[in-house]
Amino acid sequence: MTKIALGCIADDFTGATDLANNLVRAGMRVVQTIGVPTGPLAAEVDAVVVALKSRTIAPAEAVAQSLAALHWLQAQGARQIYFKYCSTFDSTPEGNIGPVTEALMDALGTDFTIATPAFPDNKRTVFKGYLFAGDGLLNESGMQNHPLTPMTDPNLVRVMQAQTKRRVGLIDYAVVARGAEAVRERIATLRTEGVGVAVVDAISNDDLLRMGPALAELPLLTAGSGVAIALPHNFGLAPSAQAAALPAARGLQAVVSGSCSVATNQQVAHFIASGRPALAIDPIKLAAGEDVVAQALAWAAPLLASGPVLVYSTAEPGAVKAVQGQLGVAEAGAMVEHAVAAIARGLVALGVRQLVVAGGETSGACVQALDIAQMQIGPQIDPGVPWCHAASPVAGEGGLHLTLKSGNFGAVDFFSKAFALL
Repeated sequence: MTKIALGCIADDFTGATDLANNLVRAGMRVVQTIGVPTGPLAAEVDAVVVALKSRTIAPAEAVAQSLAALHWLQAQGARQIYFKYCSTFDSTPEGNIGPVTEALMDALGTDFTIATPAFPDNKRTVFKGYLFAGDGLLNESGMQNHPLTPMTDPNLVRVMQAQTKRRVGLIDYAVVARGAEAVRERIATLRTEGVGVAVVDAISNDDLLRMGPALAELPLLTAGSGVAIALPHNFGLAPSAQAAALPAARGLQAVVSGSCSVATNQQVAHFIASGRPALAIDPIKLAAGEDVVAQALAWAAPLLASGPVLVYSTAEPGAVKAVQGQLGVAEAGAMVEHAVAAIARGLVALGVRQLVVAGGETSGACVQALDIAQMQIGPQIDPGVPWCHAASPVAGEGGLHLTLKSGNFGAVDFFSKAFALL
């Protein structure tokens, strides 16, 4: 049986590819599974990322799914477990970062773990326990307007403490700057003080690399994807171009976007300004019973041969709140998500074999609509976002290339850049 070095549990699908991307770039061969597999691992890889859709579900269900993933990873011989959440640390007030962390700690019999969403390549940094997005605090970045998981407090110690019964502490920048041994000493001190979870500062990749060796003996890590760059070295692995090799690209090209983040709004606007065809999904028409999916596919069919098309439900925060006011937050989100996923499936049926999906919840719905069980991780487009290759019964022989982009990730020209890379 193949035994893996690192077993990862991600709380959404884009976050899973984000993590897998960093592991591949640092030298690990990685497979990402969609949900918990039902059988043993067949591929010869160094790490597996189990992608769940657990960020916004009820805490008890998120815990149950995460524990099922843990047990499967343990059965594959995983030597260390990594619970991956978003670099914006976003969750509902009840969790799910805290409850899942506690459940994994209990299951692994460990009294200590770290927490850091730092991902400097994507301008997510942690200083004195405060999370910054770019040059400003998280709660000034647009995340305070997130339709499902608004983040109004940038103090991660405070946010985490509200979600866990364990005492939360801090390993601050001054400690990290002194290197791995200083981090180990700080961990030992915190443990004697009864701290169970420590937020760790990091403002650069050098900080992540410095802390990496100090994390080698911890049974559980919880983090965004940034820490991943420091872990392969702990298992004797080094960067390799072969780790990111994918089959040759073919077929038509399309983008579907459900994210309402600031970054994705800018990417949609850039795509439209470049003169490419784009169609907005109207949730009010969806709610009224119009067959918006069929209308979108009929619009796209004659255009696909001329290059990529975009179908999007992306909107500014004010427009999103107006729709939520009419339909309800959960109802509006689920309805649009299912429609965009059905459109993605329809586009692949029309011959699309290079598909960009923007938005975490949207990506989860699209992958499920395409009946994708696992993905091979390929080259990076922008920090945190790789191309992947997957088998899908909708795509038939040869499968398809797809990228699952977290809403806040990617440069303004991400959509066109992605296809140029392939």
